[in-house]
Amino acid sequence: MDKFLLALLLLLTACTPATAAPPLQVVKIHATAAAQPWLMEASNCAAGSSVILSNVLDPVEADILLLVGEPDHLTTPAFQVDREDLLVVTNDESLAQNLSADEVRALFAGQGQAEVEIWVFALGEDLQQVFAREIMRGTPVSSLARLATSPRQMSDVLKSEKKAIGILGRRWKTDAQREVFSLSNQPVLAIPAAEPQGAVKELLACLQK
Repeated sequence: MDKFLLALLLLLTACTPATAAPPLQVVKIHATAAAQPWLMEASNCAAGSSVILSNVLDPVEADILLLVGEPDHLTTPAFQVDREDLLVVTNDESLAQNLSADEVRALFAGQGQAEVEIWVFALGEDLQQVFAREIMRGTPVSSLARLATSPRQMSDVLKSEKKAIGILGRRWKTDAQREVFSLSNQPVLAIPAAEPQGAVKELLACLQK
C-alpha cells in the first residue's frame, strides 16, 4: 500500500503544471548626464522585477526619460523620483567665499573677479537650464566661460584647477571641492513617453519609493 501511495503521489506531482515565470519586458530608458546616478537606481529596480532595462542614447527612443529639473515646456505627465541640489562649486583651495544669488549671477555674467575661471554646460543640458532659469534669469553667461561636456569633466576640472568655478549636482560633488552657493530641492523627474502601463508603470512605482 505504501508503495502504491508513493507511486500515486509521484504521478500527481508529474502531472501538475509548473508555474510559468512572468515574461521579461524590455523598458528603454535615457538619463541625462546630470541624472546618471538615478540610472543605477533604475537598474536596481529592474533587477528585482521582470523588467530588462535598455539604456538608449537617443531620448526620443526612450520609454522613460530621467532628468534634473522641470523642462521649460513640459507637456506630458512627469513623476518626481527624488530631489537634487544645484551647487556652485570651486576648488577646495579657491579664495572664493559664499555667494548670494545676485553675486553668482554677476560672476557668471563676467562682472568682476577676473582671476576666476568660469565653467558651464551646454545650453541644452538640464542642469544648465535650471541654472539659467533660476539664477541667471535672462542674463547671458559670459562669452569667456569654459564649456564642460559632462558632470564628470566639470568635477575633474573643479578638483584640479584652483581658479575654476562651475555648477554641479550635489551627487557629483567630491571632498576636493567646496560649494559657495546652493539652489536646493530641484526635482529629479522620470518622464514616460506615454501613459505608463505594465513594466513602465512597475519601474516608475519602484523609483518613487
